[in-house]
Amino acid sequence: MKQLILEIVQALVDQPDGVSVELIEDRDATILRVRVAPQDIGKVIGKQGRTARSLRTILGAASMKLHHRFSLDILEDDDEDDLEDGEQPQTG
Repeated sequence: MKQLILEIVQALVDQPDGVSVELIEDRDATILRVRVAPQDIGKVIGKQGRTARSLRTILGAASMKLHHRFSLDILEDDDEDDLEDGEQPQTG
C-alpha cells in the first residue's frame, strides 16, 4: 500500500524525490502519512480536494479487499517541525 501511494504521488508532483510515505500502524487501522515539498502540496490536494479524495477512494477500495482500514494524511515536508510533542496532524 505504501509503494502504491508513493508512486501515485510521485507522478503528480514536480519534485518526486521530495515525496515520502510513512506508515503508522494501529491495531485496527493504518495511517499513511505523505510528505511533499511545500510547492507540491496543491498538486497532491487538487482543486477542491479532488485529487486527495481520489487517493482516499483508492485506499478505501483496498481497505475493503484487505479487511483493514487505511487513512491518508497529506503534509508539507516541514510540518513535522510545526507540531508540538504528542500533537497529531489534522486529517481530512
